[in-house]
Amino acid sequence: MDTSTTTSSTVSQPRRAERLVTGQPTSDGAGVKLTRVLTHDLQQRLDPFLMLDNFASDDPNDYGAGFPSHPHRGFETVSYMLTGNMRHKDSAGHEGLITDGGVQWMTAGRGVIHSEMPEQNDGVMEGFQLWLNLPGKDKMCAPWYRDIQSPEVPQYTTADGVTVRVIAGESHGTAGAVQREATQPLYLDIIFPEGGGRFSQPLPAGHNAFTYVYRGSVDVAGTDVQRNRMAILANEGDGVTLSASGAARALLIAGQPLREPIAQYGPFVMNTRDELIQAVEDFQNGRLA
Repeated sequence: MDTSTTTSSTVSQPRRAERLVTGQPTSDGAGVKLTRVLTHDLQQRLDPFLMLDNFASDDPNDYGAGFPSHPHRGFETVSYMLTGNMRHKDSAGHEGLITDGGVQWMTAGRGVIHSEMPEQNDGVMEGFQLWLNLPGKDKMCAPWYRDIQSPEVPQYTTADGVTVRVIAGESHGTAGAVQREATQPLYLDIIFPEGGGRFSQPLPAGHNAFTYVYRGSVDVAGTDVQRNRMAILANEGDGVTLSASGAARALLIAGQPLREPIAQYGPFVMNTRDELIQAVEDFQNGRLA
């Protein structure tokens, strides 16, 4: 889905970059090498988002073992594959394969055991996984899953030649592939052409927001954000303006904070310690899914 649109700047007071963050190299699953961009210590500041991982390698030793079966409860996972093939299977009976440009959106709810395994033995695998919290009232909802293949991700191109892929939320009249009432997530992949360009996105004042640059460099209200850096956006102004002098790509992610206690133990994210203990017991006793 691709349309062309003229997006005049509707942002009069752009948010500044409050802080720049460098991701932490780590590994997860069965040894998949990745960069953890949104870490545990930023969960309150970037509520409702719990984690953002960036994986990118052309070495199958870095990704080949994948993410074998593991549990989740209490939040949603959003996997965005730039390049590569990943197979999802879960205990609720869902299965799907995403390829270049596709998205997997899973609501763990009361509990699910799933695996995410590469279906390639060579070549580049690159993408992101975002963890989005659920409000306490929804943490024990039924699991849900959707594959969104690349042609199903709505996108548009501005008069400046900037292409915007709208994974969640709404941008300049283009509704994203997924909407969520409680957290109102906005998830954009912004692609600046060789000649650069400028892009503005209105944001509600109370929404927490950040941008992660993964190609080239992007200017955020006078702050140069280099590749592999995240800029946390200050909660002021009426939106954000990004500009680039050359080819660049950046994620823009924002959402309405839940302002609820966050209790996390590995793959379980609840509101209280007692709920975490119950989640572990349910998993150990086969009651998670």
